[in-house]
Amino acid sequence: MKIGILQTGLVPETLTPEYGEYPDMFTRFLAGRGFAFDTYRVVEGVFPDGPEAADGWLITGSRHGVYEDHPWIAPLEALIRQIVEADKSLVGICFGHQIIAQALGGTVQKYAGGWRIGAQTYQFADGPKRLLAYHQDQVTALPEGAQLVAGNEGCKYAALLYPGKAYTVQPHPEFTAPFVQGLIDKRGRGVIDDDLLDAAEAGLHHSLDNTALADQLALFLTKRRIA
Repeated sequence: MKIGILQTGLVPETLTPEYGEYPDMFTRFLAGRGFAFDTYRVVEGVFPDGPEAADGWLITGSRHGVYEDHPWIAPLEALIRQIVEADKSLVGICFGHQIIAQALGGTVQKYAGGWRIGAQTYQFADGPKRLLAYHQDQVTALPEGAQLVAGNEGCKYAALLYPGKAYTVQPHPEFTAPFVQGLIDKRGRGVIDDDLLDAAEAGLHHSLDNTALADQLALFLTKRRIA
């Protein structure tokens, strides 16, 4: 199954030698599940010809806000609606989670409670899952038809299901603790409150449920269901 990765952000240059770009992380994250991948750097204006270019689609995270005035935002929203109309499976992570919600009629804003960084526990129907987060923006109003799958006190709409169409999550199951440490070092210090970053660093040793999310996302891409 061919998955088209819509890359909406760039990894800090100092981290790419070790971790690669975001599509590289997803290729490793979903390895062994029968997928082939094509990447389109929409953040640099590179788009596929249309939804038929892949069997399913994945939208990455980004340092950008979905409400910002970038020339590629509106075309990406249009492509999201085309993918949904073409009945192609679609998943989104962090920025991808947010831009899909916005494209389909939801609202995304900066969270009044501030940043969510590091290991966070989210309540799913089958139990709690610990995943890594790195965001301030959140979905604050759901599009019509979206179903809540997971959340917590600091992120109410952390995972959303659009039945038969899309599945999106706010945290980053493709991230590793060392990569988040790198983001803290390269993008966090001097921008985000040190106490918050110190607490995030202290929790990076916790075990994560990334594999469970890889299974869930793969199931949606192939079968349009999450359980």
